[in-house]
Amino acid sequence: MNDLRTAHELPRQALIPFATLRRRFTPANINICFSAACFFSPPVLGSVVSFVFHGGALWSVVLLAAKRRRFNFDRPMLGITAAIYIYCAAMVLGSIAGGMLRADLPLLLSLATLLFFPISYSTWSITDKLTLARIAVRASAAACAGALVLAIIQYYWIGMLRAEGGAGNPIVFATVTCLAAMMCLAGALSGIEKDRMPLIAAALAGVLAILYSGSRLVWVALLVAAVAVLLVNRNKLTRGNMRRSLTIAVASGLLTVAITFPIIVDRTAVLFKDWDALVTKGDHSTPLGLRVGLWDVGVNAFRETPFLGHGVSASRALIRQGFKDRFGMDQGFNHFHNGFLTALVEAGLMGALALAAVFAIAACHAARVLRRSADPSERFGATMVTVAVITYLIGGLGGILVGHDILDSTLMVFLVSGTYLACGETVSPTGKSSHCQSADHNHRTGCPGIIAVGPPESP
Repeated sequence: MNDLRTAHELPRQALIPFATLRRRFTPANINICFSAACFFSPPVLGSVVSFVFHGGALWSVVLLAAKRRRFNFDRPMLGITAAIYIYCAAMVLGSIAGGMLRADLPLLLSLATLLFFPISYSTWSITDKLTLARIAVRASAAACAGALVLAIIQYYWIGMLRAEGGAGNPIVFATVTCLAAMMCLAGALSGIEKDRMPLIAAALAGVLAILYSGSRLVWVALLVAAVAVLLVNRNKLTRGNMRRSLTIAVASGLLTVAITFPIIVDRTAVLFKDWDALVTKGDHSTPLGLRVGLWDVGVNAFRETPFLGHGVSASRALIRQGFKDRFGMDQGFNHFHNGFLTALVEAGLMGALALAAVFAIAACHAARVLRRSADPSERFGATMVTVAVITYLIGGLGGILVGHDILDSTLMVFLVSGTYLACGETVSPTGKSSHCQSADHNHRTGCPGIIAVGPPESP
């Protein structure tokens, strides 16, 4: 009899670990792991962030179709979504008008990253805000440490003149590392994390990695973004800790300059040398000269079709022909090393204005939250959006703004999570609003709460 009872109970006992595992793999816990991967991978693992983000977005589509998630609608999300969708429509229209739709189809598939914005927003909003903010800070700290290790290996051991990290491109590597470093600084100053020194050390590691990349425009973006973070959190700096923070900043600056002084001097000297060659000799073969030549060719291409654009794949042919006609050079690029000029050529005025509106709308909502809210998580989210806008806009003046898998995925990660933290309302996995935020929150921030659409969850 005992043997029969034991045999009957064995299957139930064997299922206990699986039941425990199932309890751990809740939607919130899955979102935590997903968020950590999204914030950690861009500087260290490069295109892995694209696989993670798209995998999460596709899974969200499945959950929405199965009614295990509900779309969350609020004014900031709808505004950004509208601008993104208009930009994507302008890109397709430009390809149709230029007769390049068939050739552009493989390239237009990359727009899916941007189109996933409202879907990712709807599923990311089930995560507790303070938890998500801390994940962003801690994952960014790990990313900065990994970025510095990769930069040192590539610069000193492999002999690369400009560190590329896991991104495979020094400009892209510097851009995503800049975002990670600023998240560490914002986390240290905002009170999201109590232990500040490890975060300051991680931010310094990120700064060093950016300097090893040799990306001068991102150096400027880093400086502007750091000033913005300090201004946002200036109320946190009392007279006592301001003296200590100033001491740390000076010591960190001296250490950074001592380590990377040869890189800074060399890249600055190259810039002045290129400028002199361009002005005195009209030399367009240098990196600076090539950019100026690209801008000149791009402006002329825009004037040919200012409203609809030429299409995506036309850029390479326009650049090659333009360099031959104007400078007698054979050069091949697939973009104009200026994000808005590239949008003007490929999608016309509507595309460029819609792309600008994405950043303008996000920045306006962030500024509104920073003026009206004192909640640390909301202010951290607004800071996240502010840093992303500054970094992308400055970096995009001389490089890529959108159209690169790592940059597009990282931009969506920061816009989705930053907008949610700043203005969104935490909801249950099936769309029922959480009671953690009230009408007072919407009055303080000026951002209306999310309206959850769909029937309540069955018991």
